[in-house]
Amino acid sequence: MNLQQRISQQRVRHIIDSYCLTGEEASPFELYLSELLSQYPAGVIELALVETLIKSWLTIPMVKGLPFLTATHEKLKQWQQTQRQEPPLPSLTPSQFTQITGLDAQAAFTALTSFSSHTAQATAESA
Repeated sequence: MNLQQRISQQRVRHIIDSYCLTGEEASPFELYLSELLSQYPAGVIELALVETLIKSWLTIPMVKGLPFLTATHEKLKQWQQTQRQEPPLPSLTPSQFTQITGLDAQAAFTALTSFSSHTAQATAESA
């Protein structure tokens, strides 16, 4: 794993730790998170985590653990499906992302743009 990948994973970990999203099932959560990190760019996962977090603030008690990560994965799959027609648009702005996470939003939003063009290219090649 190179330095950039470690930094990206630390950013994902920062979001999870800041909001105590792991829940009570730490081992299965970590395993699922590792699978997501192997399938999707970390920056896109960051955006999906924050989008899921915003939605979960409306639920009392707040969803955490595997259900939270499952909802995040559903958001990622939704973006993957819709980007075949158009790039996915998160419902939050870069400044909102920074306010919620304390992280620079540029890396996450750049990853989303790269994710869109990479998936569009892969779709075109398979056609």
